Amino acid sequence: MIRRCGVAGMFYPADPVQLTHMLDAFFRSARTGGDAKGVASPHAGYIYSGQTSAHAFSAIREGFSGTFILIGPSHRGFPTCVSGIPWDTPIGPVRSDTDLVARLGLQVDDQAMAFGNENSLEVQVPFIRYRFPDASIVAIMMGPQTMREIVRVSGHIISAVRDYDKDVRIVASSDFSHYVPADKAQKDDLFVIEALKDLNVQEFYNRIQQHRVTACGYGPIGAMIEALRPQGATRCDLISYTTSGEASGDFEQVVGYAALAVN
Repeated sequence: MIRRCGVAGMFYPADPVQLTHMLDAFFRSARTGGDAKGVASPHAGYIYSGQTSAHAFSAIREGFSGTFILIGPSHRGFPTCVSGIPWDTPIGPVRSDTDLVARLGLQVDDQAMAFGNENSLEVQVPFIRYRFPDASIVAIMMGPQTMREIVRVSGHIISAVRDYDKDVRIVASSDFSHYVPADKAQKDDLFVIEALKDLNVQEFYNRIQQHRVTACGYGPIGAMIEALRPQGATRCDLISYTTSGEASGDFEQVVGYAALAVN
């Protein structure tokens, strides 16, 4: 079994040559350096957020061959679950780290992963296949984005990777403000991201809630950071911030995108 592409031809090119050329261009323009323990990457169409995602993945050393734990929000209301099968991309499949899946102890539900052309995890996988061809993945789709669920999911990850014999990185999938003027998106998004500089997940969560910032993957970001604390993470850096307006020309109704690196 393999998780087939659901949004190829919509969010990114289905043609492998076109996709490779697009990824080539993104990574040629990406800021590089360091070896982050985790990154946050957006999950919109590549013409809007692909360059930002390349900035995020370039914060992890090229040639990484361990396992990426991907955490993305469920846009269809499913409970938190994990995938247990490989994921296909137009440029080749990516293996599932089934040993780590078993160690996580989360519900396996590959049907939920594919329902309704869920994009939050899928759009990350071609970046991994292109830049880290020897890496494997564990894909977690997060349901409730509450502090309680952030603590629960991060706890499963902490227990699973403790004494694990492979190198692990974490990728949180999230867009930020949705369909607001560009100046408001930037002001609100940078305000909530600022709370993460010293890994203050509770303050990040409080700002999201109090200012009603319409970020769609704040739970995965929180879970990533909490899971990385025991690994010695001390800071979260903003690598890049942009909005869909820079691609569409419409600055009245934008979506915000950020690349973050946790070290």
